[in-house]
Amino acid sequence: MSTSNTAKSLAAGNWKMNGLKASFEELEDLAVALASDAKPSCGVLICPPFTLVASFAEKLVGTGILIGAQDCHENASGAHTGDISTAMLADAGASHVIVGHSERRADHGEDDVTVQAKATAVMGEGLVAIICAGETEGERDAGGAVSVVTGQMDGSIPDSATPDTVIIAYEPVWAIGTGRTPTVGDVEEMHSAMRANLVARFGDSGNGFSLLYGGSVKPSNASELMGAANVNGALVGGASLKASDFNGIIDAYR
Repeated sequence: MSTSNTAKSLAAGNWKMNGLKASFEELEDLAVALASDAKPSCGVLICPPFTLVASFAEKLVGTGILIGAQDCHENASGAHTGDISTAMLADAGASHVIVGHSERRADHGEDDVTVQAKATAVMGEGLVAIICAGETEGERDAGGAVSVVTGQMDGSIPDSATPDTVIIAYEPVWAIGTGRTPTVGDVEEMHSAMRANLVARFGDSGNGFSLLYGGSVKPSNASELMGAANVNGALVGGASLKASDFNGIIDAYR
């Protein structure tokens, strides 16, 4: 397992719009696995839908599993029907908040300015922001992959970010539903460019930011991907919904 530079490792699960109260059975199974298997050298985080954050966080105290949220509003309160603030998420027991996910950018038109405002709100509440960046198929095929991703980082990461308050996740949007799969070389090239961008902007502390890979990570490819240079963990979608699959990914850190 390669933990590049000084960055901490994290296995994070994004449940997206999936999960009901009964889904807690999977997290119970995951907690049992974490307690019985060798202790992993990474943190473990699950980001369920808003409806489950409070109950899951309460039930998982002491298990080593952290609970996060999938989005937030940039304002502390106000007339924003259907939105949720970082104070509400902290009150519910969340430790992390995903912002700028490609699906939020595409489905809700979120731009870098909005993402940075949300990340600033997350940090201001004492939570950790997981800021997502990634390029589309057209952008990659046009040769602009690195410039698109580093541009999103420049626009989305607040100047006040530190390795303790911000994590960056790379999403190869071009590989979603296209049948195209990034190679380890593709991942290393992008993550190395992301690391260089952070060091150029933040100096040596840029080496401490955790860089997660978020492209169809599963038990069968986790060890290879997590061993790639400048990859400090994973942001996992579908495979995080089942305890056995997610624990199989966590195995890369045992």
